Amino acid sequence: MTEQNEKQSLVGEEYEVEVGPVAHGGHCIARTAEGRVLFVRHTLPGEKVVAKVTEGDVDSRFLRADAITVLDASKDRVEAPCPYAGPGKCGGCDWQHAKPGAQRRLKGEVVAEQLKRLAGLTAEEAGWDGTVMPAEGDKLPAGQVPQWRTRVQYAVDEDGTVGLRKHRSHEIEPIDHCMIAAQGVSELGIEKQDWPQMATVEAIAASGSQDRQVVLTPRPGGRLPLVELDKPVSVLRVEEKDGGVHRVHGRPFVRERADGRTYRVGMGGFWQVHPQAADTLIKAVMQGLMPRKGEMALDLYCGVGIFAGALAERLGETGAVLGIESTKRAVEDARHNLADFPRVRIEQGKVETVLPKTGITECDLVVLDPPRAGAGKQTVRHVAGLSARRIAYVACDPAALARDLAYFAEAGYKPRTLRVFDLFPMTHHVECVAILEPVNKGA
Repeated sequence: MTEQNEKQSLVGEEYEVEVGPVAHGGHCIARTAEGRVLFVRHTLPGEKVVAKVTEGDVDSRFLRADAITVLDASKDRVEAPCPYAGPGKCGGCDWQHAKPGAQRRLKGEVVAEQLKRLAGLTAEEAGWDGTVMPAEGDKLPAGQVPQWRTRVQYAVDEDGTVGLRKHRSHEIEPIDHCMIAAQGVSELGIEKQDWPQMATVEAIAASGSQDRQVVLTPRPGGRLPLVELDKPVSVLRVEEKDGGVHRVHGRPFVRERADGRTYRVGMGGFWQVHPQAADTLIKAVMQGLMPRKGEMALDLYCGVGIFAGALAERLGETGAVLGIESTKRAVEDARHNLADFPRVRIEQGKVETVLPKTGITECDLVVLDPPRAGAGKQTVRHVAGLSARRIAYVACDPAALARDLAYFAEAGYKPRTLRVFDLFPMTHHVECVAILEPVNKGA
């Protein structure tokens, strides 16, 4: 059986192809002479390349491939600034070989395609001008790379050497420097050391303070090394038994800043990775919602409370905010961060479970910032039933956003505006903020 499967594998086969449009996921679409669909990385639309298959067999609906030779290059192509970017190397960056402006254009094409295919919306119908905005300070010339990544999770091989994982692989590409890592991460010197018995080493450099943190995940039975880095850090470990994060020494949290407030983020918890992201997204959400004094708002998937805090500031003493978050530690942080707002309440649990139990039947504003998979039909229907005058949907995946926009359309809400931000330069990821309002508004 194994031998038969190996015979059917097309891994290693090479095809000369004309490259078609960009697709969601950091690759472009091409077809072989026989009509096979290839998802090709390390190429750009319009190029002619030799593509080498990395995944798939004769029965696969599509094949994955890398462009190993460029026969006819796009005018948007540049030499990848990072020596670890390219076929068979680090899988962290998708577009190192594209000019910065071209990267944003490609991301815009992906968002437009997902909106059309999954929500039946043109850019104009979504209230979007088609642009993908760079974060402040990220508009750099070709060949220069923004140092934006304030959290980097390094993989560690069996010899204790750190690196980053290859694309769709457990294999590790050893590195001595990550070009997109923020200065606060790079200056720790993680790559200079060996990390015996560790599976991963995550470095966190808060952008709102000088707090630095290292989160260690030992291999089964592994013992923690003595951590002596180039800058002071607190050290946490991920427990083998329950996956919980525990303090080894130093503070169990880092301090971040957003919208003029300080937020505690504990035990390696979630915070936007780009230094400008939290403020950029808060500004887009608040501009879209236009909160009024005394209104009632929901912050769903609220994390450590950045949108709840921004809403509370603007709704005043007579306004109220309810946040819902599933992660216990994030809820503790959110309650600590927002303790000075007596009319903010944070509930713990899954949104789809907790929201129906709150007894809330209507509200004025809603912020949805769901995980990558999206909010889903059930939650969208419940939110739409609350008759909010505006809903802000923050999305890190355009496909999930488009699916949920289709559900909102069924439930009587349409996009008023959509803004798209390039908060993950060199990768295929984007962040979107959609502002929704009732279809029959004012009727």
